[in-house]
Amino acid sequence: MSDRLIYLPLGGSGEIGMNAYVYGFGPVDNERLILVDIGVAFSDMETSPGVDLIFADIRWLEENKHRLEAVFITHGHEDHIGAVGHYWDRLGVPVYARAFTANLARHKMADRGQPEEMIRTVSAWPETTDAGPFKVGFLPISHSIPESAALVIDTPAGRVIHSGDFKLDETPLVGEAFDPELWAEVSKDGVQALICDSTNVFSPHAGRSEASVGPEIEKLVSQASSMVVATTFASNVARVKTLAQAGERAGRSICLMGRAMRRMIEAAMQTGVLSDFPKVVSPEEAASIPRENLMLLVTGSQGERRAASAQLARGKYNGITLKEGDLFLFSSKTIPGNEKGVFRIINQFSEMGVDVVDDSTGKYHVSGHANRPDLLRLHEIVNPKMVVPNHGEHRHLREHAKLANEAGRASIVAVNGTMLDLSGEQPSIAGYVETGRTYLDGNTQIGAMDGIIRDRIRMALNGHVIVTVLLDEDDEPLGDAWCELMGLLEIGRSQAPLVDVLEADVTQFLGRAKEKTLSNDDKIEGDIRRIVRNSARDEIGKKPEVTVIVSRLS
Repeated sequence: MSDRLIYLPLGGSGEIGMNAYVYGFGPVDNERLILVDIGVAFSDMETSPGVDLIFADIRWLEENKHRLEAVFITHGHEDHIGAVGHYWDRLGVPVYARAFTANLARHKMADRGQPEEMIRTVSAWPETTDAGPFKVGFLPISHSIPESAALVIDTPAGRVIHSGDFKLDETPLVGEAFDPELWAEVSKDGVQALICDSTNVFSPHAGRSEASVGPEIEKLVSQASSMVVATTFASNVARVKTLAQAGERAGRSICLMGRAMRRMIEAAMQTGVLSDFPKVVSPEEAASIPRENLMLLVTGSQGERRAASAQLARGKYNGITLKEGDLFLFSSKTIPGNEKGVFRIINQFSEMGVDVVDDSTGKYHVSGHANRPDLLRLHEIVNPKMVVPNHGEHRHLREHAKLANEAGRASIVAVNGTMLDLSGEQPSIAGYVETGRTYLDGNTQIGAMDGIIRDRIRMALNGHVIVTVLLDEDDEPLGDAWCELMGLLEIGRSQAPLVDVLEADVTQFLGRAKEKTLSNDDKIEGDIRRIVRNSARDEIGKKPEVTVIVSRLS
């Protein structure tokens, strides 16, 4: 049986977030494996209420972990690194990353009580790491976080380049510039497949450099008359530095607020990514500095409720309150799905008289992902046999595949769970594995099919009724049933209290129920549940979730 080269996305293809990509080489169904990235997605109240984080479902990989050689992490964004501490004990293999990313990964391992020494620091290309039949190198690429890298994955079936998240920025301010000559050199002997970021495939203009936002930010900050507060992605170290320098040049003291912001800057300093960041003051010192001489750099660019920007919008954070005439800058893009949280903060600041500036003009933020012309340029430099789109919703993957096809390159759409054979002249589907989502709920991981989130959504939409009935030794009702309501209107269409209506209907049912029903708890529960839901629907137009408690005297 001949060997084959496979690619299997478990997360990140058909969605943006929780990236996890498996590569394998060897005999069919016995390939040696590596995993690229192990990220998270974030919950929302509509689809996953109460959930802390969302992970890719790695059951298939766990079942085959005896074949797994290593994990390689392309960069330090949460959707690529966030699950490393949560999932390492289910995989148990070394994790390789560049210094800045490794620093972040060790913190995540320590937070979960996992062995930090399993995070192995590697240098950039041409250094490579052997992992079974694979030889893997970290090829520098610009992005919105330092030390991002594509992976050069050499196999007996040819060279694969996994782009990771990237943009073609030759003046990124922090981190390595895109080096087209290096990429051409790496690709000159032939590339079997390019697995490529699809996020901005619909953006028609070439991407802008990080250097282009600095002058606009400096101008804005220099013209401000009172306190300036700015938020951006904490991981965008280059932007944080640009903001801090703009404040410093305007004669302002700089204060970092939010754990993620401080941790990212500390990691960048510790690993040599940053060497000349402006001096910062503590929140305690900031509280005594005149407003016109202060600039805060805060977390919460996506409207997160517990982040510094949201707490400032609610009133006070670390002893500091915003006032009329202050300036708040969103130096960030609002990720689709986060609009409500961001607009809530903007309106709260507006009510305080704070002037809010967002990125609607395009002056104060540039994307970290390659736009359509940039994708084409990378395709041309690498010149692979085939392009496999990843990191995007289905519409992004499909459009990216069309883009490759139009240039005469083989391509295919592979969403999560689709195993591809990359061994031939064109990619082909080799099979499917079951995949999905795993939720971190409090401190416990639960499956998407466990029903917990579904029940939570149902209760949120329809309310909840608890019904208690008491039966004696002869299966006869003792007194009336009683109900407790949560999340429901108190008065229904009949103008009587809803609880009275439900209790009367259940009590009436118990009074006429036959012995066969009263002796069977399952039958009682099913009938009462149906009666309560129908009565509530007639009274208030809702069919609530119902819990029935049957107590029997022994």
